[in-house]
Amino acid sequence: MSQRSYALIAGVVFLLIALGHLLRVVYGVSFVVYDIPIPMWASLVAVVVMGFLAYEGFHFALKSPPKA
Repeated sequence: MSQRSYALIAGVVFLLIALGHLLRVVYGVSFVVYDIPIPMWASLVAVVVMGFLAYEGFHFALKSPPKA
């Protein structure tokens, strides 16, 4: 697997995770893990972090030279 395809796949995965967290915030879905409610601000932080990682993955995929 080339660096370009790896970065592209990573960018897509991070983008999907960011979209999932964004949908949780937009629709106000509550999330509980082992009787501990996860606050909405945690999803907002996840949207920012995962969005940045997705951007970096796509950016790196576009800058990588194509496999010869």
